[in-house]
Amino acid sequence: MALGAARNAYTPYSGLGVGAAALTGPPVGPAVAGTEPGITPPPGRGDGRDRIVVGCNVENASYGLTLCAECSLVSDLHRTGGGRLLELVVVTHTGEPLSPCGRCRQLLHEHGGPDLVVHTARGAVRLGELLPDAFGPGDLA
Repeated sequence: MALGAARNAYTPYSGLGVGAAALTGPPVGPAVAGTEPGITPPPGRGDGRDRIVVGCNVENASYGLTLCAECSLVSDLHRTGGGRLLELVVVTHTGEPLSPCGRCRQLLHEHGGPDLVVHTARGAVRLGELLPDAFGPGDLA
């Protein structure tokens, strides 16, 4: 699914299509999807279980406005019912695995936490290894 998303990416400037796919689970904790532990999702939202969400990069002539595949994946997560990210893979349009950039690691931390499994070229690693000492809601106090 990530490869299909990468091949649909909008990349008129770099030519580098990137796709992301993730397995979801139910929301957990206030740092994920704005819920409290044990509270069910708001009306109209799914429980987040057993879905695959996808995203692709979307470039812009004003390069700073370019959206990474992980950004559109998080949008798809909430568009399709919320939840949290459990496992993630990011690939190029040729199928080469990529590791999320720093900005995306922070974004993914908000929606998957440090235990999110990221499948990279060097194997499966937890997001906490890729983003140690991540900034989170608890740092806002």
